[in-house]
Amino acid sequence: MKTKPVIKVLTILLVLLFTMSVASAAGFVEQRQHIRDISNTTLLKLYELQPSARGYVENAAGYGVFGNWGVKLLVLGGGTGKGMTVNNNNNHETFMDMVTGTVGFGLGAKTYNVVFVFENEQALEDFSTKGWQFGGQVTAAATDSVAGGSYQGAFSVSPGVWMYEMTDKGLALEITLKGTKYSRNDLN
Repeated sequence: MKTKPVIKVLTILLVLLFTMSVASAAGFVEQRQHIRDISNTTLLKLYELQPSARGYVENAAGYGVFGNWGVKLLVLGGGTGKGMTVNNNNNHETFMDMVTGTVGFGLGAKTYNVVFVFENEQALEDFSTKGWQFGGQVTAAATDSVAGGSYQGAFSVSPGVWMYEMTDKGLALEITLKGTKYSRNDLN
């Protein structure tokens, strides 16, 4: 007789666990779609601001798009974001997180989007699987290593990787990436 209450409790627990796992899976699907929507909107905005970027993104090994926000209070600042990379050869998506920390005088908050263009498979693979940490690698040099042409409006952040940063006012004129870490998240 005493086993019936135990069986009932176990049954209820199993039903709750199943319900939570189904809800969690649906949550992952919704989160992935939200990131895809931000990515598509960001790319359309980039193409409007810098029409030549469409060719760079479409002809590259892959690209990454991140929606970010940050805040700066006196000498410390930080931010976070979510995004994804896409391999143009096989359309494989990798969902990622971004966190940043800054030191220096300032005050304010901003939302911004970042688009990475990966010229080669190795740069895309390194970014997508190992993550990335920036610290003073950004330069304003704007020539590619193949044709000698420029990625108009983009900044070179490492060999084979270009980056566009957009705010509500358009393309950013400067990029600060000190202490920024990109890494895979649980949506994969």
